[in-house]
Amino acid sequence: MSEPESSVDTTEESVSSPTPGTAAAAQSGLDTGARAAEPIIKSRGIDVFYGDQQALRDITMDIPEKRVTALIGPSGCGKSTFLRCINRMNDLIPAARVEGELLFSEKNVYDDDVDPVALRRKIGMVFQQPNPFPKSIYDNVAYGLKIQGYEGDLDARVEEALRGAALWDEVKDQLDSSGLDLSGGQQQRLCIARAIAPDPEVILMDEPASALDPVATSQIEDLISDISEEFTVVIVTHNMQQAARISDKTAVFLTGGELVEFNDTEKIFENPSNQRVEDYITGKFG
Repeated sequence: MSEPESSVDTTEESVSSPTPGTAAAAQSGLDTGARAAEPIIKSRGIDVFYGDQQALRDITMDIPEKRVTALIGPSGCGKSTFLRCINRMNDLIPAARVEGELLFSEKNVYDDDVDPVALRRKIGMVFQQPNPFPKSIYDNVAYGLKIQGYEGDLDARVEEALRGAALWDEVKDQLDSSGLDLSGGQQQRLCIARAIAPDPEVILMDEPASALDPVATSQIEDLISDISEEFTVVIVTHNMQQAARISDKTAVFLTGGELVEFNDTEKIFENPSNQRVEDYITGKFG
């Protein structure tokens, strides 16, 4: 805990410079026994600017495949900005500029030959507020599949996605009803079903339970744990207890757009390496 407040922890269990070979896993603390996983997303020196204002500074981290990675930190520290970098949602903001490399399955998503629309089929997103389309429950889930020209059994795929989102048993007799008629928690699970229907590899979630009551929040947390067996999940949350409950890895962003520490969630919450992270976790600021 004697580390200078302004430094980023660079021990081999936390964030460090990229290293070759198998050391890349140790760099991000991925060697966790039965839960070890190879990185599917690698951020290398990511800087983000909105006009002249810098929102993220030199973000370097490896996100493991088929695990839950939580991004935590105070408001305005760049968590959601980083999340949107992963599937190039920042492209939709005219003033945004991204520098550095962000590798998805070893391909830099910012290369000129990457189609952002095609990328988002592999990296889906669930937003803070449930946003079902003003369509039937069935058409909400089938929408992305139809856009992609899916030629398989559409009914079966819709059912599979709704089951994956733990919603099928609640809506199977009302698939023609509007998705807007569902409760808030059901609407968010419908959005998750819509996100997983095209069979992406990664699902990004920007505070998916912040607008929900405790019961619906618990359902979403259980769902995240379940789907991480099949998908990589990256979630932004202001709820540190939620991050501790559901994530395998936690990245702590602090004021100024800095990634201060990234490690196994248990290590972050029980024995962080950085004094600023300990102060944030224990409520001394933020």
